[in-house]
Amino acid sequence: MATGQCLCGAVRYEVRGPLRDVLVCHCEECRRWHGHFSASTAVLKEYLVLIEQRGLRWIQSPRSDAQAWRGFCGECGSSLFWDPPGRQTVSIAAGTLDGPTGLRSVSHWFVSQAGDYYEIPDDGLPRHEHSGEAEP
Repeated sequence: MATGQCLCGAVRYEVRGPLRDVLVCHCEECRRWHGHFSASTAVLKEYLVLIEQRGLRWIQSPRSDAQAWRGFCGECGSSLFWDPPGRQTVSIAAGTLDGPTGLRSVSHWFVSQAGDYYEIPDDGLPRHEHSGEAEP
């Protein structure tokens, strides 16, 4: 079982099922939300259990084609979740997981939208322009 939380602990969670390996998303929306590219895992929604949720707030992504909801801590501002309607999974910001996670990064998405202030490393991972079902 994996566990995680926001920076201040006002949102804590457990993951009671298998996590997907990490996808790195360079899209403009993720960069604006996270302050840089995002690194996210995902789990079936029923496996995500909120242990503490006093700080949890949700907003609907104003720019997302998926009309996804983004979960964050209203007390410390940590970005936590990406919940697209109609999907069985919810994405979790990998940096909010307690270590060790045992996860690995497996691909880069929306590579043409990467910020001009960094280069995507030549790490041998597959690169994609859009993600279809594999969004962060």
